[in-house]
Amino acid sequence: MTAFWYAIRSKPNKEDFLARQLEAADVPVFYPRLRVTPVNPRSRKFKPYFPGYLFIQADLDIFNASTLQWMPGAANLVSFGGEPSPVPEQLISILQKRVTEINASSRTRLSDLKPGDPILIKDGLFAGYEAIFDGTVSGQERVRVLLNFLQKRQVSVELGSSQISRVKRG
Repeated sequence: MTAFWYAIRSKPNKEDFLARQLEAADVPVFYPRLRVTPVNPRSRKFKPYFPGYLFIQADLDIFNASTLQWMPGAANLVSFGGEPSPVPEQLISILQKRVTEINASSRTRLSDLKPGDPILIKDGLFAGYEAIFDGTVSGQERVRVLLNFLQKRQVSVELGSSQISRVKRG
């Protein structure tokens, strides 16, 4: 009796619903989601890390695969050659750790910054430039910064929140 992790595909935009169905059936579920800041306060606060996919832990000798595939909100188990393909436990552990890190870092990194704070662009086209933090762009884990260009003219640029870091002044 060994339970393995499997990827299960949901019907479009039914990841939340399928996760609740699986939990109600006492199937262990890993549903990786990232925290977002939506424009509309009533909209979802999380988005799927892998849209359309969840991970379940099950012993398919005991829990019939067709039961999972016919569950409301489910499309199918990810299979190769007609056989459900197990996902290595190490990969699930790494994903759980990474999603936790991303959610924690985006919360702390952006909550510490105020408009006017100096930042360093770490990645992308403007890597290495210093800029001024202007604010967050709602719902997209993006930020707006002001870059100084020719003759001290400031230009507004939108970047991913992971592309910036606070400038540490000694």
